[in-house]
Amino acid sequence: MLVKTIDAKTVRKCFLAGANALDRQKDVVNELNVFPVPDGDTGTNMTMTIMSAAREVADLDEKADMKAVCKAISGGSLKGARGNSGVILSQLLRGFTKIIQNEKKVNVHTLQVAFERAVEQAYKAVMKPKEGTILTVARAGAEKAYELDGNTDNILEMCNAVILHMEDVLEQTPDMLPVLKDAGVVDSGGQGLLYFLQGCLDVLMGKDVDTDIFVPSHVSAEEQTARRAAADMDVVAAADIKFGYCTEFIILLEREFTHEDELDFKSYLTSIGDSLVCVADDEVVKIHVHTNDPGLAIQRALEFGSLTRMKIDNMREEHHERVIKNSEQKAAEEKLKDRDELSKREAKEEQSKPKHKTDAFISISAGIGISDIFTDLGVDVLIEGGQTMNPSTEDILSAVDRIDADHIFVLPNNSNILLAANQAAELAKDKEVYVVNTKNIPEGVAAMLGFIEGNDPKDNLESMNEAASAIKEGEVTYAVRDTQIDGKEIHNGDIMGICGKKIEALGEDITDTTVELIKAMLDEDSELVTLYYGEDLTEEDAAKVASKVGLERLDVDFEIHNGGQPIYYYFISVE
Repeated sequence: MLVKTIDAKTVRKCFLAGANALDRQKDVVNELNVFPVPDGDTGTNMTMTIMSAAREVADLDEKADMKAVCKAISGGSLKGARGNSGVILSQLLRGFTKIIQNEKKVNVHTLQVAFERAVEQAYKAVMKPKEGTILTVARAGAEKAYELDGNTDNILEMCNAVILHMEDVLEQTPDMLPVLKDAGVVDSGGQGLLYFLQGCLDVLMGKDVDTDIFVPSHVSAEEQTARRAAADMDVVAAADIKFGYCTEFIILLEREFTHEDELDFKSYLTSIGDSLVCVADDEVVKIHVHTNDPGLAIQRALEFGSLTRMKIDNMREEHHERVIKNSEQKAAEEKLKDRDELSKREAKEEQSKPKHKTDAFISISAGIGISDIFTDLGVDVLIEGGQTMNPSTEDILSAVDRIDADHIFVLPNNSNILLAANQAAELAKDKEVYVVNTKNIPEGVAAMLGFIEGNDPKDNLESMNEAASAIKEGEVTYAVRDTQIDGKEIHNGDIMGICGKKIEALGEDITDTTVELIKAMLDEDSELVTLYYGEDLTEEDAAKVASKVGLERLDVDFEIHNGGQPIYYYFISVE
């Protein structure tokens, strides 16, 4: 079968088929994760990233040109990127589409250049690339494409050879990363990439493929917050809703959207509404605004390009439905009539209105107790997430956009969120954003304590990073799969004590495993151990751990905090 060129319609179909192929195999990819912790696994993160783009691609008309298809792929994956694997995938797609976006039809040579650009873009996103990962597998594909360029004009032949070579290199990844060999698996990210590419190849081979994309009902982060607040507050009259229509849409840019355009557009939307969130990159602009005239917002947006993912909700109507469905809140209505309560609420709302600050902080958090700690330390916006659900680039961008400050510090508090945070910082064009290199919750707490008000932001970034790196961090959780790592046989359900990326303690009892982990973390200079206990434990449980360790180390002090985090029995810091 000879395929010399592919057009935008074929690219669109290939991408959707590839996205569905990855989605079908995400659990297989998850099982390849070396560390058996219950986290936001590679397959899940890659799938959520690519499905963010697939939904935008699926919304396009089948006659959409190459530029529109590429914008949807690049913009959707960039904003939806979750976890390090998702960010790397989004950068691969971003680099690839930058090459083909101006072509009416793509041939072998264009594909070769696109593969090369994709790998270059992805390597730039990673500070210290490791061999034996998705990057190695992607680079192998680009090298094979370069070798074939000029030797064939058949895209099908080229792509088939590229994928076969990538599969061979994937099988070699355990020889490049000992941790993969110990666990008896290949790299999960590389496997996920191959599932996607095989789905694309199936289209070119004429196979019957699935290109229907499931589109869940979308509720933005801002609306989730608003709805939670509405559920918590006493019922108010629909007439008190100042702007009645929640309006959301995405602009597929058809001309340059300059920094001045963005400021002007934001100013206009603010003049006709509130609750504005504007996320922009060089290809798309996502808007969320509450207004009484959605048409005005849409009309102005059309000056910049075509619109997709349009959604308009009548909040006053939703309010009436909520009143009908929640008649049991009548007691709360009566309480609201009390003048003292009302004045307290108004005062609280006035205090909660965003005000301009010199320095502001965004922190990823999981658990009520952890969130309270960060709030007490001065964090302005908390993003729910962490191990089991890595926030997307768009989640972090939305938080940045809600803050009015000269300098914004983002604390990812998870090594798998760092790349998404860095990507958000790059896309936040009109804000000065600094990403603190915090890879876990205790490092986030230490970093906030390392901030010195009045210092230059770059000096503060350095001091916060130094404070985070000065502690030892450990965590206690359970294994979700059988595997072998660090010379230990691990079985599903085992309790694991982890320090850094090493499993220091393994057992069946939470307390005993935690005590063993802390002992491994302590050295002769250690002075303080801080325990953050999770939602399944109590202060008494943590005190028992402290008592057992303290009997042997009388020179060490202990602090105990209710973290309330799920999944992890303890977060531990040693100073």
